[in-house]
Amino acid sequence: MDKPQLIAAFTGHRNYDGSANEELRTTIAALYDEGVRTFRVGMAEGFDLAAGIEVVELMSQHDDITFEVCIPYHTFSSNFTPENQATYEALMAKAHIVRYAGFMFQHDIFHRRNDMLVDRATHLIAWWSGKRSGTGYTVGRARRSGCRIINLHHNRERELPLNLDDK
Repeated sequence: MDKPQLIAAFTGHRNYDGSANEELRTTIAALYDEGVRTFRVGMAEGFDLAAGIEVVELMSQHDDITFEVCIPYHTFSSNFTPENQATYEALMAKAHIVRYAGFMFQHDIFHRRNDMLVDRATHLIAWWSGKRSGTGYTVGRARRSGCRIINLHHNRERELPLNLDDK
């Protein structure tokens, strides 16, 4: 019988300051060593793009990685800074799978993208402050689905319990 596919997804705040880049890099490498071969990124500015950069770097060392991007809608990156737009385009060129939650902006498009990130994922790597946000929504959904959650935010616990009552 085949082992279940291990999939890691990423979620984090747009105001990510790069402070966890080293921990992000070592976490991704450790997950690869544990058998994760599919890495999913939501492609927003901040933590998502940082995660994408680290996944692509690991891809340069291993040819068995699948880099999947989940994007809310087709023109999502049009308001990015020029630097982030260039990073976005470079990452898109390296993606093996590109999935869109919809064709254009709709009121629930970000939740739909976040649901795509978590669906069938076994691991979620977050940079979550603990505040109510899209990242918090994604962490909650991952928690309910049984994902192993690793939070790299400096103000939070590193490994989050599946249930808040587990604290």
